[in-house]
Amino acid sequence: MSVGSHIAELRKKHEALSEEVEVALRTPSFDDLQISEMKKQKLRLKEEIARLEATAV
Repeated sequence: MSVGSHIAELRKKHEALSEEVEVALRTPSFDDLQISEMKKQKLRLKEEIARLEATAV
């Protein structure tokens, strides 16, 4: 898998996680701890994307 396709896959995961967080935030019964974990995972993905993009240049 090339770096570019790996970054594209990470972006898809990040976008899907963003949508999950949005749905969770609109659901009153959703666990705040789960939302927090999803946000942390989303941040890790974003950092990984940035790291890969910096090394790909």
